[in-house]
Amino acid sequence: MIEQWSEFNVAMAGATAALAGLVIVAASVNIGEIVKSRTLTARLLAGIAALVLALTVSALGLVPRIDGVWLGTLTLVSALLASVFQIHATRLIARDTDPADRARPLKYLVGFLPIAAYLVAGVFVAFGHPVGLYLAAAGCRLPARDRVGDRRLVGRAGRGSPLRVPANRISR
Repeated sequence: MIEQWSEFNVAMAGATAALAGLVIVAASVNIGEIVKSRTLTARLLAGIAALVLALTVSALGLVPRIDGVWLGTLTLVSALLASVFQIHATRLIARDTDPADRARPLKYLVGFLPIAAYLVAGVFVAFGHPVGLYLAAAGCRLPARDRVGDRRLVGRAGRGSPLRVPANRISR
């Protein structure tokens, strides 16, 4: 059952690793603004944890002769570890003094979607049900959606953007 997903897992592991790298680079460009806000730092960490979760589960699916019980159990453990970061971000956002942040519960609740998908996937895979692999595939698609859209986290394209490097700042 798991072997049939090897090509998908190879693609997802590569794509997720690349996306995690891009998020880290984009965040480093805006690090000054990010560290000013406790909620942005926590959301960035939770987003990276969700990407690492997707990478981990995809890589585990590539382990030769791994059985469903091990894959399911390790998926559950990985999802529980990633949930620690999302819970922390949720608590910070909910306690934030900025009413604009507290007024948007979807801002932090949507971060639980990939974790929930992986938790349910882990249970189904551990019990040998193939729907678990489809849920894990859905979890791979969810991680960065709520993080990448925040302009303060990854900048914005265009004139005056923190992602654009002025010509006079390029060293040769």
